[in-house]
Amino acid sequence: MLRGREVGLRARYEADIPILRAELYDDVAGSARAESRPWRPVTPGSEDSRLVVDDKEEGHVPFSVVELAGGTLIGTATLWGIDNHHRSAHIGLGLLPASRGKGHGTDVVAVLCHYGFVVRGLHRLQIETLSDNTAMLRSAERNGFVREGVLRSSSWVMGEFLDDVLLGLLAEDWRPDPA
Repeated sequence: MLRGREVGLRARYEADIPILRAELYDDVAGSARAESRPWRPVTPGSEDSRLVVDDKEEGHVPFSVVELAGGTLIGTATLWGIDNHHRSAHIGLGLLPASRGKGHGTDVVAVLCHYGFVVRGLHRLQIETLSDNTAMLRSAERNGFVREGVLRSSSWVMGEFLDDVLLGLLAEDWRPDPA
């Protein structure tokens, strides 16, 4: 397990999937904001490609996020679009509703940066998020990410186009948490 101040990133367990599906992906409005594809219902018991882990997929590393104190599942974290030639990847995360607003997002981003830069030896990490996702923007910027651009009206979300913000962090600009 990778450890931050308050959260740990561990392998996805089979028992995590029903909780993540119910609290993250069955929420139509929340899922529509987090996904780049339209929401659709997934039949209970069927494999959900967003949650089932394919250990052979080198370009996508999904984690379950747990609180270190007690081990409670609080969300998902992913390093995706990993490009070993350019040594870059994208960061994504989703916290269960009861775990939002507690600073966990900043800790998750810090642990993903450690994984990307130290464990994987990447040079660049990138985040794309909706311009009104202040929690993600704050978490990224607290970890040293810099706003590099705005993609105007680039995401179709629940009947309207929204702007996306592109943030980047280079390994040489990263300042790991000394704790």
